[in-house]
Amino acid sequence: MINKPKGYEEASVYTDRTRLPAGGYELVILDAKVDQLSWGQILVIRFDVASGEYKDFYNDDYLAQGDNKKWKGTFRIILPSDDGTEQDSYKIRNLKTAIAAIEDSNSNFTWDWDERKLKGNVVGGLFGNNEYEFNGYTGFYTACRRFVDIQKIKEGNFKIPQDKLLDKNQNQNNTIPTGFEELNDAELPF
Repeated sequence: MINKPKGYEEASVYTDRTRLPAGGYELVILDAKVDQLSWGQILVIRFDVASGEYKDFYNDDYLAQGDNKKWKGTFRIILPSDDGTEQDSYKIRNLKTAIAAIEDSNSNFTWDWDERKLKGNVVGGLFGNNEYEFNGYTGFYTACRRFVDIQKIKEGNFKIPQDKLLDKNQNQNNTIPTGFEELNDAELPF
C-alpha cells in the first residue's frame, strides 16, 4: 500500500494549457516598468487581451498555473543606450514604433517618457508562433511580436506574422566558432 505524502491534498494538478492563437488582438496595458540588466535597460509592458473570445486570456492563464506562477502577457523593448551605433538606431526605431502605436490607439495620450503612464491605455498587438526546444521536446508558444494601432485590429487590417522556426542547422556542422579553440578533455583540471 502506498503511503499518502504530506502536501498531497494541497498540490495542484497538471492540466493542458490553452495557447492563444496567432493573430491580432485588442490589448489593455496593465503596467510598465524599466528593468536594469547587466547589459542595458529593457522596458517591460504587461498586458491582457481587452475584448473578444480571448478577453482576459493572460489573467485566466495566470490563475490556472500551479505553484510557480508567471505572467505571460508581456512585451519587452530593449532601450537605446545613446551610443550612436546602427544597433542603437534599431532600438530607437522599435521603441518609437511601439509608442506611436499606443499614442495612435489612445487619442488622449501623449508620451512624456514616464512608463508608468502607459497603464490603462489600449493598443493592438500582433501575435505570432515561435518554435521552442526544451529537454529534447519541441513545440510552439505564441508571443506578441509588435504593437499596432488598435483600429487596425478592429478593422481586421493586419497580417498575421509568419511562424518563427528554430534553425535546425544550428550547431549541427560541428565546426569551432571563430575565437574558440578545441580542448582535449585530458587537459581540463576537473
